[in-house]
Amino acid sequence: MNAVSVVDAYFSAWRANDPDRLEQLLAKDVSVKGPLGRIEGAKAYRQALAWLFGITRDLVIVKQWVDGPDVLNWFDLHHTNGAEPMPAVNWLRVEEGLITRVSVAFDPRPILPAGAQTAKDSDHP
Repeated sequence: MNAVSVVDAYFSAWRANDPDRLEQLLAKDVSVKGPLGRIEGAKAYRQALAWLFGITRDLVIVKQWVDGPDVLNWFDLHHTNGAEPMPAVNWLRVEEGLITRVSVAFDPRPILPAGAQTAKDSDHP
Protein backbone atom coordinates (compact mmCIF):
# COMPACT_ATOMS: atom_id res chain seq x y z
CA MET A 1 0.00 0.00 0.00
CA ASN A 2 1.37 3.45 -0.87
CA ALA A 3 1.49 6.34 1.63
CA VAL A 4 -1.74 7.99 0.43
CA SER A 5 -3.67 4.71 0.59
CA VAL A 6 -2.48 4.11 4.16
CA VAL A 7 -3.42 7.64 5.23
CA ASP A 8 -6.82 7.40 3.53
CA ALA A 9 -7.43 4.12 5.39
CA TYR A 10 -6.38 5.83 8.67
CA PHE A 11 -8.99 8.55 8.23
CA SER A 12 -11.58 6.04 7.06
CA ALA A 13 -11.05 3.99 10.23
CA TRP A 14 -11.33 7.17 12.34
CA ARG A 15 -14.59 8.19 10.63
CA ALA A 16 -15.95 4.66 11.16
CA ASN A 17 -14.88 4.67 14.84
CA ASP A 18 -12.93 1.47 14.17
CA PRO A 19 -9.85 1.44 16.44
CA ASP A 20 -8.95 -2.14 15.49
CA ARG A 21 -8.64 -1.23 11.82
CA LEU A 22 -6.74 1.96 12.66
CA GLU A 23 -4.26 0.14 14.90
CA GLN A 24 -3.44 -2.26 12.04
CA LEU A 25 -2.13 0.74 10.08
CA LEU A 26 0.30 1.79 12.82
CA ALA A 27 3.85 0.62 13.32
CA LYS A 28 4.20 -0.99 16.77
CA ASP A 29 6.62 1.79 17.77
CA VAL A 30 4.71 4.72 16.20
CA SER A 31 5.69 8.08 17.69
CA VAL A 32 3.01 10.73 18.13
CA LYS A 33 3.34 14.35 19.24
CA GLY A 34 0.82 17.12 19.48
CA PRO A 35 -0.66 19.80 21.71
CA LEU A 36 -1.91 17.26 24.27
CA GLY A 37 1.46 15.53 24.65
CA ARG A 38 3.59 12.68 23.31
CA ILE A 39 2.58 9.08 22.80
CA GLU A 40 4.85 6.14 22.05
CA GLY A 41 3.51 2.90 20.59
CA ALA A 42 0.47 1.72 18.65
CA LYS A 43 -1.47 0.44 21.70
CA ALA A 44 -1.04 3.73 23.59
CA TYR A 45 -2.06 5.76 20.53
CA ARG A 46 -5.13 3.59 20.02
CA GLN A 47 -6.15 4.19 23.65
CA ALA A 48 -5.64 7.94 23.29
CA LEU A 49 -7.74 8.03 20.14
CA ALA A 50 -10.64 6.16 21.78
CA TRP A 51 -11.72 9.37 23.52
CA LEU A 52 -11.36 11.41 20.33
CA PHE A 53 -13.30 8.81 18.34
CA GLY A 54 -16.12 9.15 20.85
CA ILE A 55 -16.55 12.87 20.23
CA THR A 56 -16.05 12.80 16.44
CA ARG A 57 -19.19 13.42 14.36
CA ASP A 58 -17.31 13.77 11.07
CA LEU A 59 -13.86 14.42 9.74
CA VAL A 60 -13.44 16.32 6.48
CA ILE A 61 -10.11 16.47 4.68
CA VAL A 62 -9.77 19.98 3.26
CA LYS A 63 -6.37 19.52 1.60
CA GLN A 64 -3.74 16.80 1.40
CA TRP A 65 -0.12 17.21 0.36
CA VAL A 66 2.13 14.26 -0.44
CA ASP A 67 5.92 14.13 -0.57
CA GLY A 68 7.03 10.50 -0.87
CA PRO A 69 6.40 8.83 2.51
CA ASP A 70 5.14 12.06 4.11
CA VAL A 71 1.47 13.02 3.92
CA LEU A 72 0.26 16.33 5.35
CA ASN A 73 -3.48 16.75 5.92
CA TRP A 74 -5.46 19.87 6.74
CA PHE A 75 -8.83 18.73 8.06
CA ASP A 76 -11.91 19.88 9.91
CA LEU A 77 -12.90 17.78 12.91
CA HIS A 78 -16.63 18.02 13.52
CA HIS A 79 -17.06 17.15 17.19
CA THR A 80 -19.84 16.78 19.73
CA ASN A 81 -18.58 19.63 21.95
CA GLY A 82 -19.80 22.38 19.63
CA ALA A 83 -21.31 23.34 16.31
CA GLU A 84 -18.11 24.73 14.76
CA PRO A 85 -15.62 22.24 13.34
CA MET A 86 -12.11 22.32 14.77
CA PRO A 87 -9.40 22.88 12.15
CA ALA A 88 -6.38 20.61 12.52
CA VAL A 89 -3.32 19.55 10.60
CA ASN A 90 -1.41 16.31 10.84
CA TRP A 91 1.76 15.05 9.25
CA LEU A 92 1.94 11.31 8.90
CA ARG A 93 5.08 9.40 7.93
CA VAL A 94 4.45 6.05 6.22
CA GLU A 95 7.19 3.45 5.96
CA GLU A 96 6.76 -0.08 4.61
CA GLY A 97 2.98 0.35 4.59
CA LEU A 98 2.68 1.48 8.23
CA ILE A 99 2.39 4.87 9.92
CA THR A 100 5.60 5.42 11.89
CA ARG A 101 5.19 9.04 12.96
CA VAL A 102 2.28 11.40 13.60
CA SER A 103 2.68 15.10 14.27
CA VAL A 104 -0.53 17.00 14.86
CA ALA A 105 -1.35 20.65 15.50
CA PHE A 106 -4.68 22.10 16.62
CA ASP A 107 -6.18 24.32 19.30
CA PRO A 108 -7.49 21.77 21.81
CA ARG A 109 -9.75 24.15 23.76
CA PRO A 110 -12.96 23.31 21.84
CA ILE A 111 -12.70 19.61 22.75
CA LEU A 112 -11.34 19.80 26.28
CA PRO A 113 -13.76 19.26 29.16
CA ALA A 114 -15.24 22.47 30.58
CA GLY A 115 -12.77 24.26 32.81
CA ALA A 116 -9.73 22.34 31.56
CA GLN A 117 -6.75 24.34 30.37
CA THR A 118 -3.65 23.47 28.46
CA ALA A 119 -0.32 24.02 30.19
CA LYS A 120 0.30 27.08 28.02
CA ASP A 121 -3.08 28.58 28.95
CA SER A 122 -2.53 28.05 32.66
CA ASP A 123 0.74 29.97 32.47
CA HIS A 124 -1.06 33.03 31.11
CA PRO A 125 -4.27 34.20 32.80
